[in-house]
Order: sequence, then C-alpha cells, then structure tokens
Amino acid sequence: MSPPGHPPTPPAGWLPPAAAPDPARLPDAAAGTGPDDRPDSPAGVPSDPPPRPDGWRRYVGPVAVVGAFLLKFGKVAFVALKGAKFLTTSLSMLVSIAAYSLIWGIWFAIGFVVLLLVHELGHGLQMRREGIKTSPIVFVPFMGAVIAMKDLPKDAAMEARVGLAGPVLGSLAAALCLVPYALTGDEFWRALAFVGFFLNLFNLAPVTPLDGGRAIAALTPWMWFVGLGLVFVMVFTFPSPILILIALLGAFDVYTRWKRRAEPGGREYYRVPKGTRARVAAVYVTLLVALAVGMDATFLERDLDDV
Repeated sequence: MSPPGHPPTPPAGWLPPAAAPDPARLPDAAAGTGPDDRPDSPAGVPSDPPPRPDGWRRYVGPVAVVGAFLLKFGKVAFVALKGAKFLTTSLSMLVSIAAYSLIWGIWFAIGFVVLLLVHELGHGLQMRREGIKTSPIVFVPFMGAVIAMKDLPKDAAMEARVGLAGPVLGSLAAALCLVPYALTGDEFWRALAFVGFFLNLFNLAPVTPLDGGRAIAALTPWMWFVGLGLVFVMVFTFPSPILILIALLGAFDVYTRWKRRAEPGGREYYRVPKGTRARVAAVYVTLLVALAVGMDATFLERDLDDV
C-alpha cells in the first residue's frame, strides 16, 4: 500500500512500456553522420577519400604558404637590419661617452659626442642626397666617429660636397652652443662651442682621409702634399697617436690618388667645372675663416688649478 497522497508504488521488476519512436526525430539515413551511416556502405568499411586536385592546383597551397613565410621573414630581416645599424651607433656612442667622461665628466662627454654625431649626420645626409649608400655611424673613443660610403662618388665634385657637409652642419651645431651660453653665462657651453669649432676646423686640413682633403680634390689636388706636410709637422711638434695615424693613412692615400690621376678614369674623375670649383672654394674658405674666428671668440684661458 502506498501512503495516502502518493501514487501507488509499482511492483518490483516492473518497467514502463517503451514509447513509440517519433518519426520526426529519426535521422535521415541518406544524410548520415559519417561514411558508415550510408545505406550503400557496408559496416566498418570507410568511404572513398575525396579526389585530390590535379595539375597546378596541388601546388598552389604549398607555394602560398612558403610565399607568406618568406614575406614575413623578409619584413623581420629588414627590421632587424635597421635595428642592427641603430644598435651599432647607439652602443658605440655609449662607449665613447663613458670613455670621454673619464677626462671631462659625463655632461661634457655627452655634449662632445653629440657634436660628433651632428658632424657625421651632415656627411650621411649629403650622401643620401647624392644617392650613395652608407654604413652606420660608428664612434671610436679618442678617435672620433666615422660613416663610410658603400658606393664610390662619381666625381671629385660629389666627393667635395660630401666632405664639406659634415663641417657645415657640425659648425652650426657648435655655434648653437653659444645660445645657452648667452642666456645663462655658463662657461660649460662656451667651452663646448670651442671644442666644436676646433673639431671641424681640424677636419678641414687639406689631406685625406680628413674632410678638407676631399674638398681639395675638387680644387687643386697638389694641395694634398701641403696638407700632408702640415700633418707631419704637427706629428713632430705635438706627438699624438691620432696624428701619427692620420699621417700614415694620408701618405698612403695621397700616393694612391696621385698615381691614379694619370689614368683615363682618374682624369675624368678630377675634371670639375669652373663654377663648381668656385663654389667649393667659397664654402671651404668661409668655413676656415668662420671656425678660426669662432675658436678665438670662445677660447678660455685655463691652467692646472681649473682642472
């Protein structure tokens, strides 16, 4: 007996009758859910694989994948190459700042390296205008900085423009140091301007591999010997590893260039129109005078007690 208010309890072993299947819920035998559900496919036997594309179509997919990979890799390689150039310049800058700071202190070292950077950027910008590929700017402690040409200039006039672009921009950067000096009276800026003027004036010495030697190439190449003689006088007067290196490199370069002037290609290389020669001379002489005046105006009398 079931308790009042509850349905009667079915006897043990009793199950409700199975409900009749709903035709609407039956799967479509023709549609199936796999190869074994097809009415014409025996149980356990898979259906035939789909036909493979024939001809050129079978290669489209792999070629597309490889092409996409190469495109992506090419972009990454390009970015990495640009990053490597930036890394070379920035790391060599930091090393130079650390080296110069041992002598001048950190702030003057930073200012001096920035002046070097602007000078080399002048060369790099002019090389780009001339269509010449360049290397990254590399700083060498106590030697300066360098940016190399990957392509040779087509004539001496182009070489002169590239050579003078560095001192032009570098001199402007040195002159800008006089602005904070005029506003604050801090002799730090005056000293930095003096060093910048000296740096660019020294580079105008008429001997390769200095900038002045490249400018003289478009004027009178025989001035190379005058510049080389001046460098050797400086070597004996103010012995310095830098001057010795410039003298050795200059002697070799002057000998090589003078020898090539007699060749047909050399004569064509140094053939410069008179108008271009006059403009190069005007820029060269103007820089010499302006930098000499700038050095005289910013010179500071120092002794060991000021160090």
